[in-house]
Amino acid sequence: MTFAILLAAAAIGMPAGAAAPPASAQVHWPSFRGPGAAGVAEGAAAPVRWDVASGEHVLWKTAIPGLGHSSPVVWGERLFVTTAVSGREAPLKVGLYGDIAPADDDGTQSWRVLCLDKRSGEILWQRTLREGVPRTRRHPKSSHANPTPATDGRRLVAFFGPEGLYALDLDGNLLWQKDLGALRAAFYRVPEAEWGFASSPVIHEGRVFVQADVLGGSFLAAFDLEDGREIWRTARDDVPAWSTPTIHRVGGRAQVLVNGHRHMGAYDAATGREIWRLAGGGDIPVPTPVAAHGLVFLTSAHGGPSPIFAVRETARGQLSAPADGGSGGPVAWSVPRDGAYMPTPLVVGEHLYVARDGGALYCYEAKTGRLVYRERLSGAITASGVAADGKLYFAGESGDVDVVRAGPEFERLATNRLGETVLATPAVSEGVLFFRTRGHLVAIGEPPASARPANAPHPTR
Repeated sequence: MTFAILLAAAAIGMPAGAAAPPASAQVHWPSFRGPGAAGVAEGAAAPVRWDVASGEHVLWKTAIPGLGHSSPVVWGERLFVTTAVSGREAPLKVGLYGDIAPADDDGTQSWRVLCLDKRSGEILWQRTLREGVPRTRRHPKSSHANPTPATDGRRLVAFFGPEGLYALDLDGNLLWQKDLGALRAAFYRVPEAEWGFASSPVIHEGRVFVQADVLGGSFLAAFDLEDGREIWRTARDDVPAWSTPTIHRVGGRAQVLVNGHRHMGAYDAATGREIWRLAGGGDIPVPTPVAAHGLVFLTSAHGGPSPIFAVRETARGQLSAPADGGSGGPVAWSVPRDGAYMPTPLVVGEHLYVARDGGALYCYEAKTGRLVYRERLSGAITASGVAADGKLYFAGESGDVDVVRAGPEFERLATNRLGETVLATPAVSEGVLFFRTRGHLVAIGEPPASARPANAPHPTR
């Protein structure tokens, strides 16, 4: 274990008889989709099958109050998640539909951060950061707590869009907060169709990076993690979107990669200076940029275009999308269709996996763009896929999770039911998958050596 993990384990304690993870097991999952937003965790065995009803491979299940689509994040032995709690059950309409009228959820909310013991699911503390009426409305499929928090092991940053940016220590003490304005996220062609803010913060080398593509005054900004001081802010001429930025190092310098409608691209993380830009995607880009094999993968699918772009990480200046999905130059390859609206792609080994909202899964050769296969998953998908132990996990909105073997041939290993709606992307730590469902956090994994008998009921909090 690293020193940080040893400190966390000493502070919180490990269950008696819990098996020590392999030395190479990935422990931290510090932000949306884990390190580098890659969505990949290796070094530990991960489950293929589970049964929530019987408790098979269910380590714990803990009720989470309110409604939130933020993903859980993990540091050492602690797991963090955010939520918005009102005085009634928040309405939620899932499925594929075109209704853009905001949800009836404008009453007083309590925006909270919860900290759980990763091993047991016990809630160690919860902190209310704001109470009041939301400053903006949300989509029927959205929530008032969409952005995933981020941590560096010393600080935890929670972002609620128009309700503020907050930094806490890992015991829940508030360190600083910032009001970044109304941050209205809505369809730019129908401004009254508000969705709710969703872009998550990321932390890199003592800085917090925030992308705010909103109605009027879009920007990318960096703040000092220690005190919240604004270090730089770069204006973006773009329309509202939900994408989270990615930090990627190129030639020894960190870049901030962003998706966008008018402006996909990269910025210098130290200064905010633009490095390259590209237009030509869908008009509500959601998937986070993913970097691998010297390429930056970008996709979107709304308003007509649904491309996939593979941009060379060394690109500079104004780029042009190749005609008819061609390739060459700074854009190594592209396809004009089959991009994803909501889920972020996965790169595992030599392959790029793109899951579309309707449930189609595309596998490409990551370096060349050659289509390897196209298959169907179990249903509609909003959450992004993750990978562990040579397996891909795709959680459908219905709560069915397809487990697919990574590789050039499609092999569905299992389809497991969580029993509740799933719109949040899971976290992975030491081979355990942490799913956020409509009302719970559920830990799925191999039980430790001293586990309860197989016929015993699973622990539910």
